[in-house]
Amino acid sequence: MRQNTTKQMLREGKIALGSAMIQFQSAEVPRMFAAAGLNWIFIDTEHGCFTIETVQDLVRASLMTAITPIVRVADLQYSLVARSLDMGAEGIIFPRVEDPGLLAKAVSWTKFPPRGIRGFGLTPPHVGYSPAPFGEIMQHCNDETLVVLQVETAAALERCDELASVPGIDAIMIGPADLSISLGVGGQFDHPKLGAAIERVIETCQRRKIWPSIHVRNPQLAKHWIGKGMKLVSCGSELTMLWNSVQTLGKEMKAAAGE
Repeated sequence: MRQNTTKQMLREGKIALGSAMIQFQSAEVPRMFAAAGLNWIFIDTEHGCFTIETVQDLVRASLMTAITPIVRVADLQYSLVARSLDMGAEGIIFPRVEDPGLLAKAVSWTKFPPRGIRGFGLTPPHVGYSPAPFGEIMQHCNDETLVVLQVETAAALERCDELASVPGIDAIMIGPADLSISLGVGGQFDHPKLGAAIERVIETCQRRKIWPSIHVRNPQLAKHWIGKGMKLVSCGSELTMLWNSVQTLGKEMKAAAGE
């Protein structure tokens, strides 16, 4: 059975680097990310336009490489979590988390008994056609699935320590855009108020011995927050990368034509 290489990197104290998929339904994208040396891919079904079949294709393509497919579910619902994991996702990101009780319930959906209540729906392709018995498969999945919650509001920030104490949580991911809006400094990613809030989450993670995580918009912000202790770091998306490249190409082509 396949090891979650991103979770193993984090266990070893390394920094795991990723990027997001939000728009394009091509299995070539995770393959390109993997070839570029990224460690994990953030498949976004909260804001993304993907059908369940597309998510399966993206996860399966990822599993043919070294990259770790992690799905951000659209909401905290059992069916969304269980189906993503049954498609082979090696991690789940829970968005808009504020209630520790609801979070604990959601975490239970990611784990097989006795650590949770996830139903067993795995078939041979899900475990690489391994002949392992049920007990071994369940233990492996429980240990290797990466469980991440997002802190995106002032309310979540205030309850961050409670949220971090929920058993089974591996990481807390900051959503800087929504958190900046909630703090009254929308889009000001270098604002001291946002910076202090992010550092507060990092300190909570370090105290609770879980991994601090963030999704940023450019490599400069990634470097800054890696320097502050972030371990699970995602930057940009396939959509923004293409748009940035197209803009550059357009300008250079116009310059070549003397426009």
